[in-house]
Amino acid sequence: MKVLLVCAAGMSTSMLMKKMDTYAKENGIELEIAARSFSELKNPADDGYEVILVGPQISYQKDKVVAKAQGLPVDVIPMKDYGRQNCPAIFDQIHKLIG
Repeated sequence: MKVLLVCAAGMSTSMLMKKMDTYAKENGIELEIAARSFSELKNPADDGYEVILVGPQISYQKDKVVAKAQGLPVDVIPMKDYGRQNCPAIFDQIHKLIG
């Protein structure tokens, strides 16, 4: 699966990205993940992403992310899962979005 994390360009999203990558490798999950700031979000579907997760710190931008998402599923990571870097819960969220 190919996941895009959209943030405000903070360090915490890069840390979450690394933790999710490690979790995926440890659990045999095929994952390609990237983090981009909202201002860098261009054509995510053209880049092959399957789902976009928005950091809770920019949840107010969700509608704008949806507008740029080219039909991809978009959701905000719950603050508690983001803050705890709760990879199992975030992967559950991804699976619910993409089936």
